[in-house]
Amino acid sequence: MWIVRLALRRPYTFAVLALLLMVLGPLAIMNMPVDIFPNIDIPVVSIIWQYQGFSPEQMADRIVALSERSLTTTVNDIEHIESMSVNSRSVIKVFFQPGVNIGNAVAQITSIAQTQLRQLPPGTTAPLVIQYNASSVPIVQLGLSGQGLSEMQLNDYALNFLRTQLVTVPGAGLPYPYGGKQRQVQVDLNLPALQSKGLSPADVVNAIGAQNLILPGGTIKIGQFEYQLETNSAPATIQALNDLPIRQVNGAMVYIHDVAHVRNGFPPQTNIVRVDGQRAALLSVIKTGNTSTLNIVKGILTKVDSLREQLPAQLRQLRIIPLGDQSIFVRNSIDGVVHEAIIAACLTAIMILIFLGSWRSTLIIAVSIPLSILTSLLVLSALGESINIMTLGGLA
Repeated sequence: MWIVRLALRRPYTFAVLALLLMVLGPLAIMNMPVDIFPNIDIPVVSIIWQYQGFSPEQMADRIVALSERSLTTTVNDIEHIESMSVNSRSVIKVFFQPGVNIGNAVAQITSIAQTQLRQLPPGTTAPLVIQYNASSVPIVQLGLSGQGLSEMQLNDYALNFLRTQLVTVPGAGLPYPYGGKQRQVQVDLNLPALQSKGLSPADVVNAIGAQNLILPGGTIKIGQFEYQLETNSAPATIQALNDLPIRQVNGAMVYIHDVAHVRNGFPPQTNIVRVDGQRAALLSVIKTGNTSTLNIVKGILTKVDSLREQLPAQLRQLRIIPLGDQSIFVRNSIDGVVHEAIIAACLTAIMILIFLGSWRSTLIIAVSIPLSILTSLLVLSALGESINIMTLGGLA
């Protein structure tokens, strides 16, 4: 072969190339992302509509039907559309033709969704548009629990503090936490008291809406100084809401606390998380982009360790436990494939030594196999591929 004749004529050139491969190969391995499977981009976009209180039939008839009709006339390269409706929510999956520019598809769907709002029932909010990716799966989950901590505290810390800090880790995506109780100011009506004073629940709603306004105060200039002016149009405490007047009944002013009770509560809980038998909150970390799973999990755990030192005094009992760490499986899978490849290379060299009885041929094979693997990894790195069990299995 011509390459063999070329190597025999220029041995030093090929020796230098071999040394160069031994240097560039490990550098490429260190910079390549590591995952279980390669990135699989499926041309599917999900559209999530929400409208509290709608039944599945109403969601399908009043929102999904109009949305699907608009999509078929304004979005290009649609292969087919699927939808599913449950109470208060609908998910529309738009499947596109292979090779479509998914970025343009998401932009088209987002723009048409904004224009549809005027045609949908009043109060409909803009949908959530998500690009589906087979590699966007939870790679680690964090369980938050602690003796003496309420579910409201766990949810509040996971949503407003921990989630905002961990989202800065490259390649990490964090949806809303599961479990816990979401803080919400609630008004419990005393119906017999309302009836005795000739009031209805609508009177309470109107009184709170009319006296809980967000109004800018602007500034006021007094002499040479300009001061920030704040209005008292919105109560600052729960007790202030209880003391709001409703209206006069038989010459006496009726207040909120006479016919209702405003409290710091939570909406009905729809999911429960338990860690070691205790109520807890669960925060999932999803892999996004081409960042290595090992790097994401390492960054998340490092960030969690640093955040433990910043906990306020009332959260000193908080425990953050990593659950379902996918990096362990990734590392074990890759170690297993590498182990099998090393065994195969060693057996090949031993067979050549036994049957040919030549140390020179054995040495050539022992050097050629690692160099071939390094060359393949360099090509994979240049193509933007990752180290996964498929690529390593092919090399083995």
